[in-house]
Amino acid sequence: MSRNPHTSSARKRSGPRPGSDRRRTEQRRRPAAESARPEASTRPEASARREASAASLPPVEAFSDLRMPAPLLAALTREGMTTPFPIQAAALPNALAGRDVLGRGRTGSGKTLAFGLALLTRVSGHRAGPREPLALVLVPTRELAQQVTAALTPYADALDLRLTTVVGGLPISRQANALKRGADVLIATSGRLADLIERGDCRLGQVRITVLDEADQMTDMGFLPQVTRLLEQTPRDGQRMLFSATLDRNVDQLVRRFLSDPVTHSVDPPTDAVTTMEHHLLHVADTDKHETIVHIAARDDRVIMFVGKKHAADRLARKLTSRGVRAAALHGGKTQSQRNRALDGFHAKDVTVLVATNVAARGIHIDDLDLVVNIDPPADHKDYLHRAGRTARAGRTGTVVTLVLPDQRRETNALMSQTGVTPRTTRVRPGDPDLARITGARPPARDAAPNAANAPKAAKATKATSAPKVARDAARPRKATPASPAARHEDARTTPKRPKRNARRRRASSLNT
Repeated sequence: MSRNPHTSSARKRSGPRPGSDRRRTEQRRRPAAESARPEASTRPEASARREASAASLPPVEAFSDLRMPAPLLAALTREGMTTPFPIQAAALPNALAGRDVLGRGRTGSGKTLAFGLALLTRVSGHRAGPREPLALVLVPTRELAQQVTAALTPYADALDLRLTTVVGGLPISRQANALKRGADVLIATSGRLADLIERGDCRLGQVRITVLDEADQMTDMGFLPQVTRLLEQTPRDGQRMLFSATLDRNVDQLVRRFLSDPVTHSVDPPTDAVTTMEHHLLHVADTDKHETIVHIAARDDRVIMFVGKKHAADRLARKLTSRGVRAAALHGGKTQSQRNRALDGFHAKDVTVLVATNVAARGIHIDDLDLVVNIDPPADHKDYLHRAGRTARAGRTGTVVTLVLPDQRRETNALMSQTGVTPRTTRVRPGDPDLARITGARPPARDAAPNAANAPKAAKATKATSAPKVARDAARPRKATPASPAARHEDARTTPKRPKRNARRRRASSLNT
């Protein structure tokens, strides 16, 4: 696998390919002794925590200052994009020049276009063959893949490039057919891409530009071995860009092995993900917690509420719906159509409360969301940052609230220390002015009927008020996921026991005699 430094610069290529001018450009820029580089894994100096050895190109002030195709610049203007975000202004000149890029920026910093515009520009004018994409974007979750696709589609269309997305939860045969027709740019989750490669439906030998988006989340979710195997199948002399909110040991391992002299752009300090937010610890009694949640959920605007388990998300969404709140659950146990319906409803504001788990937190990108609530405090400071990152996006401000029971105070204080924030601590209960001031909480406008006999009427009333289908589904137990043992135990404690049939028969027999 190691590269021969005496022959790498003389490697022959068959025909022009996107990124093929990269080595020639670097050879002109640097002495010959430096242009022949060994395999990245053998260069201990290629650390994610140092600046690139080669000088970085200066940032730009406007997209028009960049050498991008006219149709792409026109598409940016139509989309209202004239001034780049800091990470775009810094990373695009180097990415367009074919340099490997290491970008550190939190979600909402504009990094999708930072790599996307460069990728599309460099692929423009080339055509992928069947099953052999020219550019690859790897992401950790289905939701992120779909959002990257949505962000890049207007610009890909402007350049007549074919964009294909492959993720789990959708028919693999359709994705295989799309690859067979030809995909210039492939956006994929690692698991589904590995499946397609194993089936012979995709080959990575012609990929000249590879992007790893939110690499820290991939490693946190245990995808590092799979991602490594995929990167090993891409050409060693291709351009690679890696974007991550944090640069921990596992991300650094990817950088050392697969990036060559990367230009490092860190437009945000490591703790910037929490500096544009207000952080609150709300101490609440165990007996008041549920009603406090209901009041927060009944606020005028949208909110994401995070819980620790899938069954807890389903249960809370059903309870909120029964209180007249338009809520939906989002977690890895949902089908792709259910996840899409929940996110679409939340985007359209037909759903006002999204009850999600940590895995779902890594793929939710919602503009203008100003409140995130941790119903269950996360166990890890990275999970806290990922949850908090759903608000205060693109330079906006937001509020992150964590509900803390008496026996959770010590561990939650330790968690805050690890994240580097100093939260405001307030004791609250339902109806408190402080709770309303911090979260916009208020009593629910309508409570559904509390007993099972009135459940059909409640469902009919919900439908009559044009509530979204996803919220109605959450209120229907027959549509819910199978109850966990804990949920069944709870139902057993709250459901009145019916008289046994044999007992009724014995009583009837005694009356007859």
